[in-house]
Amino acid sequence: MADVSNSKLLNTGILTNKDACVVIVKTEWNAAIVDELEKGCFEELRLHGISKIISFTVPGAVEIPFAIKSYWESNKLDVSKPDAFIALGCVIRGGTPHFEYVCKMVTDGVLQLNLNLPVPIIFGVLTVDSEEQAKERIGGKHGHKGNEAAITAVKMIQLQEQFTIKQ
Repeated sequence: MADVSNSKLLNTGILTNKDACVVIVKTEWNAAIVDELEKGCFEELRLHGISKIISFTVPGAVEIPFAIKSYWESNKLDVSKPDAFIALGCVIRGGTPHFEYVCKMVTDGVLQLNLNLPVPIIFGVLTVDSEEQAKERIGGKHGHKGNEAAITAVKMIQLQEQFTIKQ
């Protein structure tokens, strides 16, 4: 089981580019859970000095990749273009195969974006069997996945800056 205690994610130093811009794309579905994920992202990003945070909402998880790509295409030439995106959602298993289709589409879409866009796309979409499992991931026994997504974004921005400096 993936557990933040099995990771160095929270233990390693982070140098922050305070001018960085992070865009959060979140879903309307399971809003109470997703809003908590977003809150964790905002708290963590601000903790690291990032104040340029843009957040917008899409109807569902399947729409996340399209929204990220569209936002990038519309803003890639701006001086305040995004340095990272964070995809937030919560897909809870139901009684039909719909869960598998949605999870695969959003996962494949975010992967494709990570391979094609020049900025990192952080996967903060919970894919769980129950609402209880989702709650365990917004401050419960499995940590806070919103905080973790923000830390990952900051670290990936830092990593990308290191690559740029070497060139």
